[in-house]
Amino acid sequence: MNVRWRKSRYSSGVNDQHCVELGRLEEGIGVRDSKDPDADHLTLTPAEFATLVRSIKRHGER
Repeated sequence: MNVRWRKSRYSSGVNDQHCVELGRLEEGIGVRDSKDPDADHLTLTPAEFATLVRSIKRHGER
């Protein structure tokens, strides 16, 4: 499977220190460090990814 990675629009930081990319995988959703695309990635199920996004949004509201 050829994965098309896209940079998260919420990634930011000085010199792009805090950048992640997302990609749709057969097993779910891949999350990787955009500064090191050849390294491993984290694979989440759609439900896990949704929980992660909700948690990030809640944390940002504080």
